[in-house]
Amino acid sequence: MTARRNFKRQVRARAAKTGESYTSALRHFLPTPSGDVMPEARNPKSVRLAVAQTLVREDPRDVEALRESGREVRALMREASVQGARIVHFPEGAICFPSKFVMSVDGPDEVGPADWDRCQWLVLQSELVAIAELARELRLWTVIPSVHRLTGPNRPHNSLYVISDRGEVVTRYDERLLSKTKVSYMYSPGVSPVTFEVDAVRFGCLLGMEIHYPELFAEYENLDVDCVLLSTSGTPGNTTAQAQVQGHAAFNSYWVSLSGPAQDSVTAPTGIVAPNGDWLARCPADGSPSVAVANLDDSSEAATSALTYARPWRRESRSGLYTEHQVSDPRSEDRTAAF
Repeated sequence: MTARRNFKRQVRARAAKTGESYTSALRHFLPTPSGDVMPEARNPKSVRLAVAQTLVREDPRDVEALRESGREVRALMREASVQGARIVHFPEGAICFPSKFVMSVDGPDEVGPADWDRCQWLVLQSELVAIAELARELRLWTVIPSVHRLTGPNRPHNSLYVISDRGEVVTRYDERLLSKTKVSYMYSPGVSPVTFEVDAVRFGCLLGMEIHYPELFAEYENLDVDCVLLSTSGTPGNTTAQAQVQGHAAFNSYWVSLSGPAQDSVTAPTGIVAPNGDWLARCPADGSPSVAVANLDDSSEAATSALTYARPWRRESRSGLYTEHQVSDPRSEDRTAAF
């Protein structure tokens, strides 16, 4: 408690000297690995993120549907740019989320191996190219999921492309923990996490049913990300999934952007969760394609406590801190010892 009081006194002293608010002054202080809180200058991180919800269409044979999805994505990119976003994040299936029944060689009533020759690959590719060109024009980083074709006879990846503000694909995340149907009949799983940076803010990527795997979110915490971008379509639009996202953000003390179908927004609107587990911004819960925008600012009130105290402490406590305090005592080892 003494260290904490001393720390707060130093922050208040800086605020009084500079005229900053307490929160602004706080960003210039960091805890040391030993747990003693000492002042240390640091550069605050901040980026403006837009998260989108789109109408997800399920037939990759339908050329006009693919074109309409592309137009919708680009319209939302323009809206995000108007609202000052530096990066925009789209849901799984933003251009198309191929139906397991539409793709099944045993369909349309039974699920079987997917026939990927049914996909209009050239149309899909042309829409992605147009999206990349607009990203360059708007100077807007764009994170857009799509199917990534592999060399036959390998099944494609279910992927998430990261397009820079220069219109270039800088990396791609491939969904790793697929649903049973996806891995049995439709896609090849990915093998590794993916991170990238925009204005010094580090992002990690997840897809689909990976919302249900806390170890993947913990993995990104170990990789020192500031925000996880989770694109989904297969997750039911319910309050349980929403609570999971809030939990992942709070447990790992980073932002989580959840992008899902506009069709699900009545019960589960797309949005951005702060490192303390609170929703920062959400799209309308009315089924409409839309974007929500928020600043990811690590000096904000919603972030400082989680980033300054919770995250460093959890890391220290997991590093073997408790070993030196463990004792050998008969009353400790006897689990049936009386009161």
